[in-house]
Amino acid sequence: MAAAQNGDADAYRHVLGEASAWLRRYFQRRLPPSMVDDAVQDTLLAVHEKRHTFDPAQGFAPWIAAIARYKWIDRLRAMRRVDMTSLDDELPVMDHENAVTAAHALERLLTLLKPAQAEVIRLVKLQGFSIEEAARRTGQSAALVKVNIHRGLGRLSDVVMRGADVD
Repeated sequence: MAAAQNGDADAYRHVLGEASAWLRRYFQRRLPPSMVDDAVQDTLLAVHEKRHTFDPAQGFAPWIAAIARYKWIDRLRAMRRVDMTSLDDELPVMDHENAVTAAHALERLLTLLKPAQAEVIRLVKLQGFSIEEAARRTGQSAALVKVNIHRGLGRLSDVVMRGADVD
């Protein structure tokens, strides 16, 4: 590492290669397999960024071991924050067929209404707007919105009760 600090690129490549192998063994004993590569790369990056702090009189092994230990602790803290629960291969997935079919049937039913009635029913009954908000959006008075909703729902009720096929 001292030669690498003095600009010897070959020595630096050799140091990083040896350090990479040592770090891999170090982290394989301490971390889950999925985290080893990232820990090695993070540590090598820290070694590169902090290479100017290396003191040849102190030795390379204790210096890199200290950096690796700090990176290991960082990973442990990250593991505590992240839920490492594995997912089952067969997750239950809700069947949306009924909801999609109902939404399609409702849209088909709404096409049987006058456009003004269908629009206010969508706004108030399906999207949750207030009568006043629907009136502002459609340009109808609040009283007319109420009338259109009442008449539109009555018409839909008649169609459904008659059993008309809307497909």
